[in-house]
Amino acid sequence: MESSCLLVILLLVFLVPVTKAQVPGFVNIDCGGSSAHTDDIGLQWMPDTNYPFGQRTNTSSPVNNNKTQYNTVRFFPTDDRKYCYTLNVTTRLRYLVRATFIYGNFDGTSVYPKFVISLDSTYWDTIVINDATTPVVSEMVVLAPSPSLSVCLYNASSGVRFISTIELRQFNGSMYNTMFEDQFFMYMAARINFGALSNASIRYPDDPFDRIWESDAIKKPNYLVDVAAGTEKVSTTKSVFVDHDEIPPMKVMQTAVVGNNGTLSYRMNLDNFPGNAWAFTYMAEIENLGPNETRQFKVVLPYGPPVNDAVVNVQENANGNYRLYEPGFWNVSLPYIASLLFQQTNDSTRGPILNAFEILEYVLINFGSLDATAMASLVASYPQAIWAQEGGDPCLPASWSWVQCNSNSQPEIISTDLSGKNLTGNIPQELTSLAGLVELYLDNNSLIGSIPDFSGCPNLQIIHLENNKLTGSLPSSLANLPNLKEVYVQNNNLSGVIPKGLLRKNVVFNYSGNPGLHPSSEAKKNFVIIFSIVGAVLLLLLFLAACYLCKYKKKGRKKGKIGRLPISQLNLLSELDSEQAHRFELSEIEDATDDFEKIIGKGGFGSVYYGKLNDDSEIAVKVHNTESNQGIREFINEVTLLSRIHHKHLVKFLGYSQQDDSNILVYEFMHEGTLGEHLRGPPERKISSWVKRMKIAEDAAKGLTDIFSFGIILLELISGYGPISREDFGADFQYIAEWAKDHIENGNIQAIIDKSLEPTYDIQSIWKITEVALMCVKQRGMERPSISEVLKEIQEAILIEQKGATSGVESIDVFGRSSSETSSKFDISNSSLYTESFVQPSLR
Repeated sequence: MESSCLLVILLLVFLVPVTKAQVPGFVNIDCGGSSAHTDDIGLQWMPDTNYPFGQRTNTSSPVNNNKTQYNTVRFFPTDDRKYCYTLNVTTRLRYLVRATFIYGNFDGTSVYPKFVISLDSTYWDTIVINDATTPVVSEMVVLAPSPSLSVCLYNASSGVRFISTIELRQFNGSMYNTMFEDQFFMYMAARINFGALSNASIRYPDDPFDRIWESDAIKKPNYLVDVAAGTEKVSTTKSVFVDHDEIPPMKVMQTAVVGNNGTLSYRMNLDNFPGNAWAFTYMAEIENLGPNETRQFKVVLPYGPPVNDAVVNVQENANGNYRLYEPGFWNVSLPYIASLLFQQTNDSTRGPILNAFEILEYVLINFGSLDATAMASLVASYPQAIWAQEGGDPCLPASWSWVQCNSNSQPEIISTDLSGKNLTGNIPQELTSLAGLVELYLDNNSLIGSIPDFSGCPNLQIIHLENNKLTGSLPSSLANLPNLKEVYVQNNNLSGVIPKGLLRKNVVFNYSGNPGLHPSSEAKKNFVIIFSIVGAVLLLLLFLAACYLCKYKKKGRKKGKIGRLPISQLNLLSELDSEQAHRFELSEIEDATDDFEKIIGKGGFGSVYYGKLNDDSEIAVKVHNTESNQGIREFINEVTLLSRIHHKHLVKFLGYSQQDDSNILVYEFMHEGTLGEHLRGPPERKISSWVKRMKIAEDAAKGLTDIFSFGIILLELISGYGPISREDFGADFQYIAEWAKDHIENGNIQAIIDKSLEPTYDIQSIWKITEVALMCVKQRGMERPSISEVLKEIQEAILIEQKGATSGVESIDVFGRSSSETSSKFDISNSSLYTESFVQPSLR
């Protein structure tokens, strides 16, 4: 019995029983299965019955009676969490990781799902289901960077997330070795067997590594089209030597296509491109050429010269017939619509030959959050706890359910909530190394021992340790935390003198229920004095507030157009005194607007009026609506922000007025009108081009100061609707974000697309913008993307729209086994310099 089956986990660590495997390094997980079984090609499958998340169910009708693993699925709640299977691997060995998804209408809704999968923290693929029975298969080739790999599902934009199977295959030696493998995984975009004798794919046992070689005989849209006239299939039953390089299966190498008219040409779409790729062909001379016959050809780029003027002579390059020759590109930039062209040379008597090829896209590895190592150590101490088994990175691509992370490109944990999780033993030492930690909740557990030194967490503000069994004294280092606001240690067994700093600082501090814990005698005296002073100050403030209220009851507003400010908001507005923005006198604003005569807009903040200053500069005056406390905070935030920021893509902020009960923002007046006028105005002003709207979004993102508001702008650009409306969104919704989210969760993107858009857009680009918009309007700020991430998504959406104008290969970095130059998408060229030539595979 070989114990080659690896430990598998999904968010939680669930143990897979050891079972006999047909090849070392093979793992086959039947997601949603109930019992182990062997399929029709001899692969042994294990069910994920011990996995505690999600639910298992059968598909509505059997998809394949010979492969029962495809007749069950595991599906997951429609929440914001990620769900991960974690595979234990050997660091720095190469693996193929494969995930398969067969919908089978398992939920009975016929709503085709769309969601994202990642490998650890690295984006892998967007799974788009288009029918109930066609398998969606996604593969990644990786050099394992750590002892585990996590396959995670997240971010469902339609339907319900689910998975059918996960497979792991270990490669031998230097197979798929690249000089970039420490920085990039490789996504399998195409693996095709040419000259196939049927529509069936070739895989295990014909391929001992169980790669799936798709037949070129399959007919589907944009798959191997534009085939050159004179293309013919050839085959042999003779053995072909394949035991070097990527070791393609002999059965694949025993078939090929030849270009009898002198050329071989194909065109096909490559998912997730444009991008940089590892692209290699597999060739063997399987025809017997006469003594005066030769087969020589070049690889030609569409609309460009032959690559390096290099000539392929398979028989010569492979040192004989029926032997593998494997020329290709280490790093080539390919478009979404890729073309292959092989052209016979003038002195050749036979046309080109092609047995197979593979194209794998380089995917930049995201090495995860800064706190990943510490948190992995922490959860390893609680192997039986469900909360400790969520798998993957604590922050990326989505955070664990009990942590919150900031939105940095390499995130840090800012909050951990392990309240009431039945924790025992000492407070985990790993928590003291989380430099970005702001909030720590460990209350209502059974923790023992002393409170550790949290000096390594300088941002810590809130500490909850109450209702445990902690002993010892309070560390003096707590008082030295510069941002500390709340400390709760009540109902423990703490003892000793409370550090003076904790009582002197402006900290909410509760230590009741610890009979042995007490302040020093000096601190008690100081506490009485401080309490007396605070009481006196409070009385004085109440007196002043009463006087202020009486004053405003008598005063009133001259024209009644600007509302009265409640006394509870005065302290908030005093924060503006320190800002450096220009402060207009109220009389100056009244003169400029002719006492707020001409209204030019309304919003959640209030009304906007037209005005002209004494120097004839035109202004837009935004007057605060005093009915909302939130509006006051927005007023403070907007002045604070806009007084510091100047950007060509932002309307120029001129200043503010805050006097008596008037709270006003002053902007430069824009003659071209507002975004709303260009989306909802008359036809002659309306922007109906989706690309132009995305360009607006791209420009606006470059001057972005508020991610949430920008998400609302994106939804306006998609729908043409304003942010708030009862008429547009129906009786159930008032706000654009909740209206759009409801439609997207039901997979109905058409319902939110502006009907006035020109019908030339690509729906995938609208999906991409919609998804990023909904991420921007997440309720919790830490769940929202960064501006750089938003801008990247917008630019990728624009690229999707422009792909129709892109044809052929954009640039070639290398053709051969030992070369690379530059990459148009990733900077992966700095490792070394390489020659631009064909080389024998043995020289890799």
